[in-house]
Amino acid sequence: MHLRERLQHPAAWWLWGLGLATAASRTTNPVLLLLVIGVCVVVVTERRDPATPNPIVPFLLIGAFIIVFRVVMTAVLGNGMSGPTVLFTLPQIPLPDWASGIRLGGPVTLESLLFAFYDSLRLAAILACLGAANALASPRRLLRYLPATLYDVGTAVVVGLTFAPQLLADARTVRSARTLRGHEAHGIRETARLAVPVLETAFERSLGLAASMESRGYGRAVRSSVRDRRIASTLALVGLLGVLGGLYGLLDSSVGGALGLPLLLVGAALAAASLAVGASRDRRSGHRRERWAWTETLTVLTGVVAAAVLVTGSVRGWEGIVPAQQAELPAIPLPAVLAILLAATPAFFTPRPRQVDA
Repeated sequence: MHLRERLQHPAAWWLWGLGLATAASRTTNPVLLLLVIGVCVVVVTERRDPATPNPIVPFLLIGAFIIVFRVVMTAVLGNGMSGPTVLFTLPQIPLPDWASGIRLGGPVTLESLLFAFYDSLRLAAILACLGAANALASPRRLLRYLPATLYDVGTAVVVGLTFAPQLLADARTVRSARTLRGHEAHGIRETARLAVPVLETAFERSLGLAASMESRGYGRAVRSSVRDRRIASTLALVGLLGVLGGLYGLLDSSVGGALGLPLLLVGAALAAASLAVGASRDRRSGHRRERWAWTETLTVLTGVVAAAVLVTGSVRGWEGIVPAQQAELPAIPLPAVLAILLAATPAFFTPRPRQVDA
């Protein structure tokens, strides 16, 4: 069967990834979090453009490092969690009274390690969702659809998202070149030798990027009055405060979550108004805009459903959403599993980035 060659709209993939990341942020169940990571890997494997590098791999490696680092630090320093199951005891160094709550060594319990593992696995799953969105739709493509007011900020975010994966690719290239020349050493000293050529390559790339942006008219002067800038800044500041207050009210029920959603909506409306005011004075032209089809809508809906189900489960306290740190498999809520699996369906109905025979 011949599938039509088309790149899906980048906003659809990023909204899907943010929805899945929201779902991962609402649970510490390791089964659900591993399922989220698996969904990201499957979708990226099926729908990533093979002509581009795969940035999800560095995100997965960073997530694995976070898990190992968090567990090791918990074993050495503790995390305030205690439990009856003592796995082993490290030599303990006494600390002064002002350092209460912190320990060096001592008994290491299974419950404290499980708490650290569950919490760090949640962060790793969120990073996997962002890496999947980055692999499926380059942030550079998404940058074209940002409002003109956020173009400078969006450029900085794009550079930040692509900087770390590109550095890893440069490091592998330099290491391969050193290996061909007979340098096969490993360790900290070898890593230090890689720093200079990798940074030199990054510096040359930044100069090339600056020259290309300048040749395309980036950094042009924007004609806007002081009154317009003040209105946009005030709306943006008040809207940001409203969004932060609304999110805090939704996430923490102890402060009266009934006001969280209205405050969030008002803040989002004010922030959108600030973008509209700024964009009216800084117009940008578009070239070859990508179309939005039914596949984009379904892709976003699968991410929204996953986020909505997990948020509902965490608010209502479904069993297994936030499991206890015990030496047994936690309960697995079936609606949450089905919602996360639904987020994997874009791997099958979205258009392939290149025409293939299946």
